[in-house]
Amino acid sequence: MRLVQESDYRFRIDPYGEMRVPGVVFASRALLPDPAADKALEQVANVATLPGVVGASYAMPDMHWGYGFPIGGVAATDVAAGGVVSPGGVGFDISCGVRLLAADLDRQELADPSLRALMDGLDAATPRGMDRRAVWALRDARQLQEVLTGGARYAVQQGHGTQRDLERCEDGGAVADADPGQVSERAVQRGLGQVGSLGSGNHFLEVQVVDRVYDEPTAEAFGLRAGQVCVMIHCGSRGLGHQICTDHVRVIERAMLRFGITVPDRQLACAPVSSPEAQAYLAAMAAAANYARANRQLLAVAVRRVFGRVTGRELALVYDISHNLAKIETHEVAGAPRRLCVHRKGATRALPPGHPDLPADLSGAGQPVLIPGTMGTASYVLTGRPGAPAFASTCHGAGRALSRHQAAKTVRGKELRERLQAEGIEVRGASWRGLAEETPEAYKDIDAVVDAAQGARLCARVARLVPIGVVKG
Repeated sequence: MRLVQESDYRFRIDPYGEMRVPGVVFASRALLPDPAADKALEQVANVATLPGVVGASYAMPDMHWGYGFPIGGVAATDVAAGGVVSPGGVGFDISCGVRLLAADLDRQELADPSLRALMDGLDAATPRGMDRRAVWALRDARQLQEVLTGGARYAVQQGHGTQRDLERCEDGGAVADADPGQVSERAVQRGLGQVGSLGSGNHFLEVQVVDRVYDEPTAEAFGLRAGQVCVMIHCGSRGLGHQICTDHVRVIERAMLRFGITVPDRQLACAPVSSPEAQAYLAAMAAAANYARANRQLLAVAVRRVFGRVTGRELALVYDISHNLAKIETHEVAGAPRRLCVHRKGATRALPPGHPDLPADLSGAGQPVLIPGTMGTASYVLTGRPGAPAFASTCHGAGRALSRHQAAKTVRGKELRERLQAEGIEVRGASWRGLAEETPEAYKDIDAVVDAAQGARLCARVARLVPIGVVKG
């Protein structure tokens, strides 16, 4: 493999072996993975071998090794030209994403005793980890089917949220073409008790403050201002999404021989988008995406209750966006519109101003892009840019630099909590081990990642947020 630097924030892997298109990596040299420790660049090249792939196999500034695709990987396949869908290009936590809520409250109005009370309330009100507790106790599997079909839209219809929540959510809160019939009984059982719960690992609920505004008009359109208190939620489809991916990877892997498809890594198991196996996966994936939207909607409802009780103020949704999905979209390729299956694995959509999929009140500003850091570091709000590369996609976070096992060897959870609280960040964790695994040193520098995303013209900075309280899964 030869990596060619094309600009400060763009590198190219020329096709070799079975690659059908180049690999393109958006990163600074300092952010590139070490090939001896992280095989993400090799995965970029592997993805470029998929049938029907167009443009390039892309990697974002937060890239690191993942299942089949690198995390931070983007690839699109031409549906009409035998293009495939690969569950590895979505990941196990289907429709994992980020939701940002903004308060009508400034930091100076949230005195320390109130902040501690707020964090204690959020800690108690946020089911998380492997527990079967959830904000919404569904009646039975039949009601879960309504969630899988209707997502956040169904949750709002049942009284959990407002119409504006749906207007500020990707896909209006629900993905079309979901089919609960493609979801296994095992997945249903795993999902029944977790609608409105925070996963473990890097999932979190943070109380944040807008530390800096880079683009005042766009920030105003998003509902953000300097000094404002916000709440960010990062979670996905929990055990249900994991089981759906597991089930359909097995089916698609067995089907590849029938389609005459070979891949350099079995984790890239794929099938033509038009095939029954791919259609079944996409229908189940959409159901998991709707579950994830409902999950974040219910967590937001719980947060609003606590926030209102402690502060007397309200929270408005800025946006909700996923970063583990495959979507059928139309993009221009070689001067002509093509219907593509766009995989975004640890990557988020970044629609530019004027895009027809944006709600009317965001058309002039573009889509809010939410890029969280990790416990103790900044997060960013950005917006899409006209003519951006990689099918209007950008990175989804800081990206891991150390495995969870490596991170846990660098610090003890209790010591980390004491350090963060000395910095003015109230921390509520589910376990000491879980906190240690998510130490800020386990991740890349979020400021450098966002600099690279902006430098590569993937998106444009709007605001920087810093944490003052963290609830970890």
